[in-house]
Amino acid sequence: MTMDHKDLKLAADFPVVSYDAWRKIVEEKELKGVPFEKKMVTKTPEGVEIQPLYVAENWPWAGDPSGFPSFFPYTRGAQAIARTRSGWDIRQEFRESDPAAANREIRHDLKFGVTSVNLRLDDAVQGGNGPDAANAGEGGVLVHDLAALEDTLAGVDLVEVPVALEAGAAFLPAAMALAAVWSKRGVSGAAAKGGFGADPLAQLALHGSLPIGVDAALKQLGALAAWTAKTLPNVRAVAVDTSVYHNAGASEVHDLGIALATALAYLKAMQDTGLAIDAACGQIAFTVSVGCEEYLQIAKLRAARKLWAAVAKACGASDEAACMNLRAKSAERMFTRFDPWVNMLRATVSTFASAVGGADCVTCLPFDDAIGQPDSMGRRIARNTQIVLMEESNLYRVADPAGGAWSMETLTEQIADKAWAFFQEIEAKGGILAALQSGFVQDAIAATMAQRDKDIAKRKVPLTGVSEFPNIHEKPVVREQPDLAHAKAAIKGRIAKAKAVDLGADPVAAASAAVAAGAGFAAVVAASAKDGVMVKALPARHVADTFERLRDAASAFKEKTGAFPSIFLANLGPVAKHTGRASFAKNYFEAGGIEALSNNGFSDVDACVAAFKASGARIAVICSSDALYEEMVPTFAPALKAAGAETLYLAGAPGDHKDAYDAAGVNDYIFMGADVLGKLTAQLIRLGVIAE
Repeated sequence: MTMDHKDLKLAADFPVVSYDAWRKIVEEKELKGVPFEKKMVTKTPEGVEIQPLYVAENWPWAGDPSGFPSFFPYTRGAQAIARTRSGWDIRQEFRESDPAAANREIRHDLKFGVTSVNLRLDDAVQGGNGPDAANAGEGGVLVHDLAALEDTLAGVDLVEVPVALEAGAAFLPAAMALAAVWSKRGVSGAAAKGGFGADPLAQLALHGSLPIGVDAALKQLGALAAWTAKTLPNVRAVAVDTSVYHNAGASEVHDLGIALATALAYLKAMQDTGLAIDAACGQIAFTVSVGCEEYLQIAKLRAARKLWAAVAKACGASDEAACMNLRAKSAERMFTRFDPWVNMLRATVSTFASAVGGADCVTCLPFDDAIGQPDSMGRRIARNTQIVLMEESNLYRVADPAGGAWSMETLTEQIADKAWAFFQEIEAKGGILAALQSGFVQDAIAATMAQRDKDIAKRKVPLTGVSEFPNIHEKPVVREQPDLAHAKAAIKGRIAKAKAVDLGADPVAAASAAVAAGAGFAAVVAASAKDGVMVKALPARHVADTFERLRDAASAFKEKTGAFPSIFLANLGPVAKHTGRASFAKNYFEAGGIEALSNNGFSDVDACVAAFKASGARIAVICSSDALYEEMVPTFAPALKAAGAETLYLAGAPGDHKDAYDAAGVNDYIFMGADVLGKLTAQLIRLGVIAE
């Protein structure tokens, strides 16, 4: 028997149900009086409401408002055919302190799938300081002069491999050094590919000040962009990297609004040099941090392109020039120091979202990024994460795979609307610089981070391996800092012989000449004008910091005493009765580094007391079912208190029995929704693990 597929009408077997009818059934049969918005609608820190179900009415698809991939407003991607043929640019970030070590890693990674290099210079040079600074070699490569950059890029095919710099306040001399390396290698004009990373306002926001004046920095940025547009057409001089804000706790909406405001400030600086609007837009490379909230992050990248197209168009740019050059980078704040292996999963989700969201270039950070300088294994896993998603999962073979989905289009639109509103608020304050000076941006970020901290403290936002399912006995991952004495001595010896720098009327030409003559980058920065502008700094942090500080204290306690602080699990009744709450209690207390000492349960009070005394613990938690609590707590709680339990907890909300349990000796209760961080902190203070 054969059947024509045209005769198959599966949907005809089911009645058509409207959204309103579905919602009514949910409210009446499932929620039973609980408000739909409270139970079924998720609200993100950005204020975006995520519905449980989306239908055609949620998205006005008529007229294709998101456009087509590679066409204005680029919501659906900057490329269509080209992307599905070759995929995205796999850009690895290199920040090995020793230039020789960085060079080895760069050449190795380029052989195994990396297609471009992001070179982060050390914290000292980013702050405009020399190799004798205390933080020289920290956070990046010890590149303070042309010779060190040549050593770092020795043997790299600069015709095939784009190189992008992160040099902070030293962007001008670093750019001239890279241009000199290209020139020495015979890579000139259109053959050079990469970016100079001029982003002085990000440096100002990070440190609260600049070693050069803000006006001088913006003039140098404009001059460098004009020179680059004329000399190196495939290089972008300017970066808009919002990692500083994201690492400080900015929401995704804040992140995009700040990116637009920063880019607008840089456009003005470039136009002040006489650069045309299309050329100025072509000088900007955006970097956006991408977390592991998959749908939200995909929508964020789609919204970013749409928003920038609107800003550029409003400034007079052509449709083609309004296309955003977008690099997506793993959000640094999501990485944890404890159980860092989970970071591999976080980075995978982030990279997946970056690819599906249509990023031109993706940087997947190594799993050990939060611990220190990543090792070769960390980088290997990072690059292979991208390669597997590209080549084996075929993510690049479909342009905008999320496009057209009612949920994704709606989410993109909501994020774009809210980000645009925040951008307008910044502009109403006088622009990004004025908004930083007034503290508006910092206050908005702090408020969002404070709410996120509350949600993390209650485990409403779980952190796997830290606040949820911690493994306190796992061997820590350690990354050692290299010995940089030789590299520092070599750079200092070269720089000491260089002449003083005078930038004069043409800072690009003067910086180029000074760097070619052997001047250190710090000398060029020092020659720049200063204006004393200061803002409230935005120091970087990780979302797991609050819990990880407790774990640090508990680990230090173990180093000092030979054991973690501990809690005795007073499991009552058979395993089936206590195992659920015992597991909950174990995860709860070990999130603070307090080791849970378990057992198979007790029915006899004397046996429970004897086991508690033998454990050496000073605190205990009763774990069982509600029914057994009513029967056994009045007997077991007083006995445990009499045996020396300084603090006695009960796992679960006490409900109407609180007064009775309190009277029996229970001091506190642990349950879902409670302030886990607060209770753990208070207990560690009582145990003498951390100071009050």
